Amino acid sequence: MNAQTVHGVGIQVSYVDALPNGRLILAQGRQCGEQRSAQIFGRDGRHRKSFQMGDAVEFMMTDRRNHIWSAYFDEGVYADPVSAAGLARWDSGGQPEWRYSPPAGVEYIDTVYALNAEDGVTWACYYPTFPLLEVRTDGQTRVRTSPVVAPLGIAVKGDEVAMLGGNRRPDQLQRCRITDREIQPIEEAQLTLPGGGTPQTLCASGRAGAASVSTRPVGQAMVRDEYLMRFPERRSLRQAARTDQLRDCSCRRG
Repeated sequence: MNAQTVHGVGIQVSYVDALPNGRLILAQGRQCGEQRSAQIFGRDGRHRKSFQMGDAVEFMMTDRRNHIWSAYFDEGVYADPVSAAGLARWDSGGQPEWRYSPPAGVEYIDTVYALNAEDGVTWACYYPTFPLLEVRTDGQTRVRTSPVVAPLGIAVKGDEVAMLGGNRRPDQLQRCRITDREIQPIEEAQLTLPGGGTPQTLCASGRAGAASVSTRPVGQAMVRDEYLMRFPERRSLRQAARTDQLRDCSCRRG
């Protein structure tokens, strides 16, 4: 893990991620007047560019193909033209490349609940109907129906997806098979933390077959324990949730 000092930060930082050539992107969740809400910094930590990412950013992530993904919640979707699509992709310099437009008969995004950025494809689940949205970097999209309501995190590997915190239960972990038109439940397990406890609240962001999970204890909103959950290999989800294979969501803690 490397530390980098940046100079000239002019926003209230909510999100940080890496860009090619040692650069960094910082973004704030809420828009403040005409202020540009995202900043790009060079390898030397100097400010290189600012751009308008929109209001009510729920997720901001980069992928290995040098794209920036931003997803939004309702207060931006219904009030800010940059956020209106609910999900957008930018190039590594902050230029807009793509915005989501649902196929005929599919609901528009109100709020993105879960996002997973992978090489060449990004996955999202969004309110109100919580489909599994697949977005390819060539602009192709596919929307699949899902029986899991309001998942807070997703990890995808091959033709399977693990959903965290679905059905408004922070401790729920579901493994599903991805088919052409829908996702089908395979099994369900309870998410447990080191020491055997279960999360009361949860937020997560995914990258391919892993999800970074943060818990926020009730009454301690500023206290966060962060864990890394990897997609279980060759064993059932129920077995993995009880063993070191899933690390009880504790591969990484900070």
